[in-house]
Amino acid sequence: MPLSPALPSPLTEIQDNRFSRHGVRLLLKRDDLIHPELIGNKWRKLMPNVEAARGRELVTFGGAYSNHLRATAAAGRLLGFATTGVVRGQELADRPLNPSLARCAADGMRLHFVDRSAYRRKDEPETLAAILRAAGAEGAYVVPEGGSNAEAVRGCRALGAELRDRADVIAVACGTGGTLAGLAAGLAPGQRALGVPVLKGGFMEGGIRALQERAFGARTGSWSLDDRFHCGGYARTTPELEAFADEFEKLHGLPVERLYVAKLLFALTTLAEEGAFPRGTRVAAVITGRPLENRGLLENQGPLENQ
Repeated sequence: MPLSPALPSPLTEIQDNRFSRHGVRLLLKRDDLIHPELIGNKWRKLMPNVEAARGRELVTFGGAYSNHLRATAAAGRLLGFATTGVVRGQELADRPLNPSLARCAADGMRLHFVDRSAYRRKDEPETLAAILRAAGAEGAYVVPEGGSNAEAVRGCRALGAELRDRADVIAVACGTGGTLAGLAAGLAPGQRALGVPVLKGGFMEGGIRALQERAFGARTGSWSLDDRFHCGGYARTTPELEAFADEFEKLHGLPVERLYVAKLLFALTTLAEEGAFPRGTRVAAVITGRPLENRGLLENQGPLENQ
Protein backbone atom coordinates (compact mmCIF):
# COMPACT_ATOMS: atom_id res chain seq x y z
CA MET A 1 0.00 0.00 0.00
CA PRO A 2 1.29 3.49 -0.83
CA LEU A 3 1.24 4.77 2.75
CA SER A 4 4.81 3.96 3.87
CA PRO A 5 4.13 2.66 7.39
CA ALA A 6 7.09 2.63 9.78
CA LEU A 7 7.17 -1.12 10.41
CA PRO A 8 8.38 -2.75 12.50
CA SER A 9 7.72 0.01 14.99
CA PRO A 10 10.62 0.98 17.29
CA LEU A 11 11.27 -0.77 20.59
CA THR A 12 13.12 1.47 23.03
CA GLU A 13 14.19 0.97 26.63
CA ILE A 14 13.69 3.78 29.14
CA GLN A 15 15.16 4.23 32.59
CA ASP A 16 12.54 4.58 35.31
CA ASN A 17 13.44 4.09 38.94
CA ARG A 18 9.97 2.75 39.75
CA PHE A 19 10.93 -0.29 37.65
CA SER A 20 14.72 -0.45 37.93
CA ARG A 21 14.74 -0.55 41.73
CA HIS A 22 12.82 -3.82 41.43
CA GLY A 23 15.19 -5.19 38.81
CA VAL A 24 12.60 -4.75 36.02
CA ARG A 25 13.44 -3.32 32.59
CA LEU A 26 10.78 -1.20 30.89
CA LEU A 27 10.62 -1.05 27.09
CA LEU A 28 8.20 0.93 24.95
CA LYS A 29 6.86 -0.54 21.70
CA ARG A 30 6.18 2.66 19.78
CA ASP A 31 3.22 1.70 17.63
CA ASP A 32 2.17 5.35 17.86
CA LEU A 33 4.91 6.04 15.28
CA ILE A 34 3.63 3.64 12.58
CA HIS A 35 1.78 6.30 10.57
CA PRO A 36 0.85 9.93 11.32
CA GLU A 37 -2.86 9.40 10.68
CA LEU A 38 -3.40 5.64 11.09
CA ILE A 39 -1.79 5.29 14.47
CA GLY A 40 -0.83 2.14 16.33
CA ASN A 41 -3.38 -0.62 16.51
CA LYS A 42 -5.61 1.34 14.13
CA TRP A 43 -3.15 0.51 11.35
CA ARG A 44 -2.75 -3.11 12.39
CA LYS A 45 -6.50 -3.70 12.73
CA LEU A 46 -7.84 -1.59 9.88
CA MET A 47 -5.49 -2.40 7.01
CA PRO A 48 -6.37 -6.13 6.84
CA ASN A 49 -10.03 -5.12 6.58
CA VAL A 50 -9.26 -2.58 3.85
CA GLU A 51 -7.53 -5.33 1.90
CA ALA A 52 -10.47 -7.70 2.44
CA ALA A 53 -12.91 -5.02 1.21
CA ARG A 54 -11.12 -4.91 -2.17
CA GLY A 55 -12.12 -1.35 -2.94
CA ARG A 56 -15.73 -1.60 -1.77
CA GLU A 57 -17.25 1.06 0.42
CA LEU A 58 -16.41 0.43 4.07
CA VAL A 59 -19.05 0.91 6.78
CA THR A 60 -18.18 0.99 10.45
CA PHE A 61 -19.58 2.15 13.78
CA GLY A 62 -18.68 4.46 16.64
CA GLY A 63 -19.64 7.15 19.06
CA ALA A 64 -19.34 10.87 18.51
CA TYR A 65 -15.66 10.95 19.53
CA SER A 66 -14.51 7.64 18.08
CA ASN A 67 -10.82 7.26 17.23
CA HIS A 68 -11.82 4.31 15.06
CA LEU A 69 -14.20 6.40 12.93
CA ARG A 70 -11.52 9.02 12.40
CA ALA A 71 -8.94 6.41 11.40
CA THR A 72 -11.37 4.78 8.96
CA ALA A 73 -12.23 8.11 7.37
CA ALA A 74 -8.54 8.96 7.02
CA ALA A 75 -7.83 5.59 5.40
CA GLY A 76 -10.62 6.20 2.90
CA ARG A 77 -9.20 9.57 1.96
CA LEU A 78 -5.63 8.30 1.70
CA LEU A 79 -6.48 5.19 -0.31
CA GLY A 80 -9.43 6.45 -2.32
CA PHE A 81 -12.36 4.32 -1.15
CA ALA A 82 -15.76 5.41 0.16
CA THR A 83 -16.56 5.27 3.89
CA THR A 84 -19.73 5.53 5.93
CA GLY A 85 -19.73 5.99 9.68
CA VAL A 86 -22.78 4.84 11.63
CA VAL A 87 -22.82 7.13 14.67
CA ARG A 88 -24.53 6.32 17.96
CA GLY A 89 -27.15 8.96 18.82
CA GLN A 90 -29.90 10.08 16.45
CA GLU A 91 -30.15 13.33 18.41
CA LEU A 92 -26.71 14.32 17.07
CA ALA A 93 -28.04 14.57 13.51
CA ASP A 94 -29.60 17.97 14.21
CA ARG A 95 -26.58 19.44 15.99
CA PRO A 96 -23.42 21.00 14.57
CA LEU A 97 -20.70 18.39 14.09
CA ASN A 98 -18.20 18.21 16.91
CA PRO A 99 -14.50 18.48 15.91
CA SER A 100 -14.09 14.69 15.78
CA LEU A 101 -17.05 14.10 13.44
CA ALA A 102 -16.15 17.20 11.44
CA ARG A 103 -12.75 15.63 10.80
CA CYS A 104 -14.47 12.46 9.57
CA ALA A 105 -16.69 14.47 7.23
CA ALA A 106 -13.73 16.47 5.95
CA ASP A 107 -12.04 13.20 5.06
CA GLY A 108 -15.06 12.23 2.97
CA MET A 109 -16.92 9.94 5.38
CA ARG A 110 -20.72 9.92 5.08
CA LEU A 111 -22.23 10.07 8.55
CA HIS A 112 -25.41 8.18 9.37
CA PHE A 113 -26.89 8.70 12.83
CA VAL A 114 -28.99 6.02 14.52
CA ASP A 115 -30.90 6.00 17.77
CA ARG A 116 -29.19 4.42 20.74
CA SER A 117 -31.59 1.52 21.02
CA ALA A 118 -30.94 0.41 17.44
CA TYR A 119 -27.24 1.00 17.91
CA ARG A 120 -27.16 -1.43 20.86
CA ARG A 121 -28.75 -4.07 18.59
CA LYS A 122 -26.51 -3.41 15.58
CA ASP A 123 -24.96 -6.90 15.75
CA GLU A 124 -28.35 -8.53 15.20
CA PRO A 125 -28.65 -9.43 11.48
CA GLU A 126 -32.07 -7.83 10.97
CA THR A 127 -31.09 -4.60 12.72
CA LEU A 128 -27.79 -4.41 10.84
CA ALA A 129 -29.57 -4.94 7.51
CA ALA A 130 -32.04 -2.16 8.34
CA ILE A 131 -29.21 0.22 9.28
CA LEU A 132 -27.36 -0.51 6.05
CA ARG A 133 -30.54 0.04 4.00
CA ALA A 134 -31.23 3.34 5.70
CA ALA A 135 -27.61 4.42 5.15
CA GLY A 136 -27.71 3.45 1.46
CA ALA A 137 -24.81 1.06 2.00
CA GLU A 138 -26.28 -2.41 1.48
CA GLY A 139 -23.35 -3.64 -0.61
CA ALA A 140 -20.66 -2.26 1.66
CA TYR A 141 -17.99 -4.13 3.61
CA VAL A 142 -18.83 -3.93 7.33
CA VAL A 143 -16.23 -3.49 10.06
CA PRO A 144 -17.47 -3.75 13.66
CA GLU A 145 -17.24 -1.01 16.27
CA GLY A 146 -13.65 -0.62 17.41
CA GLY A 147 -12.44 -2.58 14.38
CA SER A 148 -11.99 -5.93 16.15
CA ASN A 149 -12.84 -8.92 13.97
CA ALA A 150 -10.96 -11.97 12.72
CA GLU A 151 -9.12 -9.98 10.05
CA ALA A 152 -8.02 -7.39 12.60
CA VAL A 153 -6.86 -10.04 15.06
CA ARG A 154 -4.79 -11.75 12.41
CA GLY A 155 -3.31 -8.36 11.53
CA CYS A 156 -2.29 -7.78 15.14
CA ARG A 157 -0.44 -11.10 15.21
CA ALA A 158 2.42 -9.24 13.47
CA LEU A 159 2.79 -7.11 16.61
CA GLY A 160 3.59 -10.23 18.61
CA ALA A 161 5.95 -11.47 15.91
CA GLU A 162 7.88 -8.18 16.04
CA LEU A 163 8.37 -8.72 19.79
CA ARG A 164 9.38 -12.38 19.70
CA ASP A 165 12.15 -13.02 22.24
CA ARG A 166 12.61 -9.27 22.83
CA ALA A 167 10.62 -9.06 26.07
CA ASP A 168 9.19 -11.43 28.67
CA VAL A 169 5.87 -9.69 29.31
CA ILE A 170 4.15 -7.58 26.66
CA ALA A 171 1.34 -5.38 27.91
CA VAL A 172 -1.36 -3.51 26.03
CA ALA A 173 -4.43 -1.50 26.98
CA CYS A 174 -7.69 -3.14 25.84
CA GLY A 175 -11.01 -1.78 24.64
CA THR A 176 -12.52 -4.54 22.53
CA GLY A 177 -9.56 -6.90 23.02
CA GLY A 178 -8.65 -7.44 19.38
CA THR A 179 -5.08 -6.19 19.74
CA LEU A 180 -4.38 -8.47 22.71
CA ALA A 181 -5.94 -11.43 20.90
CA GLY A 182 -3.59 -11.03 17.94
CA LEU A 183 -0.55 -9.98 19.95
CA ALA A 184 -0.67 -13.12 22.10
CA ALA A 185 -0.90 -15.33 19.02
CA GLY A 186 2.29 -13.88 17.58
CA LEU A 187 4.52 -14.30 20.63
CA ALA A 188 7.07 -17.05 21.15
CA PRO A 189 6.65 -19.82 23.74
CA GLY A 190 7.64 -18.50 27.16
CA GLN A 191 6.43 -14.98 26.47
CA ARG A 192 3.14 -13.77 27.88
CA ALA A 193 0.75 -10.97 27.00
CA LEU A 194 -0.99 -8.85 29.61
CA GLY A 195 -4.14 -6.88 28.86
CA VAL A 196 -5.24 -3.83 30.84
CA PRO A 197 -8.95 -3.20 30.14
CA VAL A 198 -9.98 0.46 30.00
CA LEU A 199 -13.66 -0.41 30.55
CA LYS A 200 -15.13 -1.74 33.75
CA GLY A 201 -17.27 -4.86 33.95
CA GLY A 202 -14.87 -7.79 33.81
CA PHE A 203 -16.51 -9.08 30.61
CA MET A 204 -13.57 -9.01 28.23
CA GLU A 205 -12.04 -12.45 28.65
CA GLY A 206 -14.85 -14.24 26.84
CA GLY A 207 -14.76 -11.75 23.99
CA ILE A 208 -11.02 -12.18 23.48
CA ARG A 209 -11.36 -15.94 23.52
CA ALA A 210 -14.13 -15.70 20.90
CA LEU A 211 -12.00 -13.43 18.70
CA GLN A 212 -9.12 -15.90 18.83
CA GLU A 213 -11.43 -18.79 18.02
CA ARG A 214 -12.74 -16.96 14.95
CA ALA A 215 -9.26 -15.91 13.83
CA PHE A 216 -7.22 -19.00 14.69
CA GLY A 217 -9.67 -21.76 15.61
CA ALA A 218 -8.80 -21.87 19.32
CA ARG A 219 -7.50 -19.86 22.26
CA THR A 220 -3.89 -19.08 21.36
CA GLY A 221 -0.82 -17.96 23.27
CA SER A 222 -0.35 -17.07 26.93
CA TRP A 223 -2.41 -14.07 27.98
CA SER A 224 -4.25 -12.67 30.98
CA LEU A 225 -6.12 -9.54 32.05
CA ASP A 226 -5.86 -7.21 35.03
CA ASP A 227 -9.17 -5.39 35.48
CA ARG A 228 -8.13 -3.02 38.26
CA PHE A 229 -7.05 0.02 36.25
CA HIS A 230 -10.08 1.26 34.28
CA CYS A 231 -10.47 4.28 36.63
CA GLY A 232 -14.25 3.98 36.50
CA GLY A 233 -14.75 3.14 32.83
CA TYR A 234 -14.01 4.25 29.30
CA ALA A 235 -12.88 7.89 29.04
CA ARG A 236 -12.83 8.12 32.84
CA THR A 237 -9.75 9.34 34.63
CA THR A 238 -8.83 10.20 38.20
CA PRO A 239 -6.63 12.95 39.65
CA GLU A 240 -4.10 10.23 40.49
CA LEU A 241 -3.99 9.02 36.88
CA GLU A 242 -3.67 12.57 35.53
CA ALA A 243 -0.81 13.31 37.94
CA PHE A 244 0.92 10.07 36.97
CA ALA A 245 0.61 10.81 33.25
CA ASP A 246 1.90 14.36 33.70
CA GLU A 247 4.91 13.06 35.64
CA PHE A 248 5.64 10.33 33.08
CA GLU A 249 5.59 12.92 30.30
CA LYS A 250 8.06 15.13 32.16
CA LEU A 251 10.38 12.26 33.07
CA HIS A 252 10.52 10.63 29.65
CA GLY A 253 9.47 13.25 27.09
CA LEU A 254 6.65 11.02 25.86
CA PRO A 255 3.19 12.55 25.31
CA VAL A 256 0.86 10.17 27.14
CA GLU A 257 -2.57 9.46 25.63
CA ARG A 258 -5.07 9.37 28.49
CA LEU A 259 -7.81 6.91 27.46
CA TYR A 260 -5.56 3.89 26.93
CA VAL A 261 -1.83 4.50 27.33
CA ALA A 262 -1.94 6.29 30.69
CA LYS A 263 -3.93 3.44 32.23
CA LEU A 264 -1.51 0.89 30.80
CA LEU A 265 1.60 2.64 32.12
CA PHE A 266 -0.03 3.27 35.50
CA ALA A 267 -0.94 -0.42 35.72
CA LEU A 268 2.60 -1.55 34.93
CA THR A 269 4.09 0.86 37.46
CA THR A 270 1.71 -0.43 40.14
CA LEU A 271 2.46 -4.06 39.27
CA ALA A 272 6.21 -3.41 39.47
CA GLU A 273 5.77 -1.85 42.90
CA GLU A 274 3.67 -4.84 43.97
CA GLY A 275 6.48 -7.21 42.98
CA ALA A 276 4.43 -8.85 40.24
CA PHE A 277 7.47 -9.13 37.95
CA PRO A 278 10.50 -11.21 39.01
CA ARG A 279 13.86 -9.45 38.95
CA GLY A 280 15.32 -9.47 35.47
CA THR A 281 11.91 -9.32 33.74
CA ARG A 282 11.75 -7.32 30.53
CA VAL A 283 8.33 -5.64 30.31
CA ALA A 284 7.29 -4.09 26.99
CA ALA A 285 4.40 -1.59 26.95
CA VAL A 286 2.66 -1.20 23.59
CA ILE A 287 2.05 2.52 22.98
CA THR A 288 -1.05 2.39 20.80
CA GLY A 289 -1.87 6.06 20.44
CA ARG A 290 -1.02 9.72 20.91
CA PRO A 291 -2.93 12.34 22.89
CA LEU A 292 -6.00 13.82 21.24
CA GLU A 293 -5.29 17.06 19.43
CA ASN A 294 -7.90 18.68 21.65
CA ARG A 295 -8.05 16.92 24.99
CA GLY A 296 -11.03 19.05 25.91
CA LEU A 297 -13.15 17.05 23.46
CA LEU A 298 -13.85 14.44 26.09
CA GLU A 299 -14.81 16.69 28.95
CA ASN A 300 -18.36 16.15 30.17
CA GLN A 301 -19.12 13.65 27.43
CA GLY A 302 -19.84 10.69 29.69
CA PRO A 303 -19.13 7.09 28.68
CA LEU A 304 -18.01 6.57 25.11
CA GLU A 305 -18.06 3.45 22.98
CA ASN A 306 -15.79 0.47 23.47
CA GLN A 307 -12.79 0.90 21.24
